[in-house]
Amino acid sequence: MKNVFGNKAAAVLSIAVLLLSVSCKTQYDIMLESNDVPAKYKMAFDLFDAGKYSKAASMFESLKIAVRGTLQEDTVEYYTAYSHYCFGDMTAAEQAFNSYVSMFPRSPFADKARFMYLDCLYQATYRYELDQTPTYKALAAINEYLIDYPVNDYTVQCRAMIEDLEERLDRKDYESAKLYYTIEDYKAAHYALKLVLKEDANNLYREDIMYYTAMSAYKYAQNSVPAKQRERYVTFTDDYFSFVSEFPESDYRRELDVLASRAQNFLSKH
Repeated sequence: MKNVFGNKAAAVLSIAVLLLSVSCKTQYDIMLESNDVPAKYKMAFDLFDAGKYSKAASMFESLKIAVRGTLQEDTVEYYTAYSHYCFGDMTAAEQAFNSYVSMFPRSPFADKARFMYLDCLYQATYRYELDQTPTYKALAAINEYLIDYPVNDYTVQCRAMIEDLEERLDRKDYESAKLYYTIEDYKAAHYALKLVLKEDANNLYREDIMYYTAMSAYKYAQNSVPAKQRERYVTFTDDYFSFVSEFPESDYRRELDVLASRAQNFLSKH
């Protein structure tokens, strides 16, 4: 008898737990598992409009199979990507927008979707101190976009992205070369700084690079053995004249003028 009553009690408890779990499901959970496409479609947009982007993305995702081949398919795919983007999941958004552009190249959303894909790439880039591989990827995609769409609603934003990304690359090159100057390896600094401008004459930090090039040459000469100083002060003098001819009004001018005078005094005596 005890076993019978025990089994009944266990069965009742199991049913109670099951009922409790069902009753704990939210309307969202129930709708997510539903086959009612119109109701799910409406809820997905209600969630999106309410700013609940993660839930909206999941709801749109759940509709994909059901709307495949229908007029709603491209809308669902687009808003799946857009929901990920608004939620801040740039990796998921990038993949979704890229997929969307491939699937629906003639859609009314296609132009914006391609721009949103670019924006995802841009948002996924890092500060200049870190790895710039994502920056090169974003720049290549944005430049390709501007070739296809030289003038449209997103041209100004694309050019602003390019300007920011190129500044980041220029600064990384400049700071990396300048590091040798900071650690007082002036020979390496002079070579590295020269190399930056050799590879990119239009570097946005050109003035700073040329200043530290001249400073590296001066300090390298100053710290050299007497037998090597003359030729190294000559190198500094060349760097000095290159700098002042290009940036005659620079804030660095006064400091370099003083060093140039000292170098000339040395050279006149030797």
